[in-house]
Amino acid sequence: MSQLFVRTGIEFTSRQHVLAHIGEEMLAQGVVHESYPAALLAREAIYPTGIALEHHAVAIPHCEAIHAKSPALYLIRPDKPVYFQQADDDADIAVSLIIALIVENPAEQLKLLRRLFSELQNPNTLQALLDTPADNLATLFRDTILEPEKCEQA
Repeated sequence: MSQLFVRTGIEFTSRQHVLAHIGEEMLAQGVVHESYPAALLAREAIYPTGIALEHHAVAIPHCEAIHAKSPALYLIRPDKPVYFQQADDDADIAVSLIIALIVENPAEQLKLLRRLFSELQNPNTLQALLDTPADNLATLFRDTILEPEKCEQA
């Protein structure tokens, strides 16, 4: 399905700093076109992606599929929360987990967004993603968010 990139142990000064980092990293990984970094910043300015959940907040930055070369997710757990504007409000919220989506198919993007919203609303799932050691984060994310039906079948 998608490549999964994970980064922990990093600090950002602003959401623009986060978005610039995502753009640079995804370019370096070869999963996006040169147009991606600017498109990501532009979309976030118009359609903010901060989401307040029960105990924490997440951000799910993404942009149009035409900027993707191959599907990927970039999961970032910064050392300190970063303020993102809420998707449904003008207020800023302190985000503890950032999940950048890179998709080639708009229908897949919508499906993935629905799955993320559904799974991240479980406070235990989000807390586990925030607490797990860095070297287990990719596996936990894959097992709980991307492929939970495989875990249920095991």
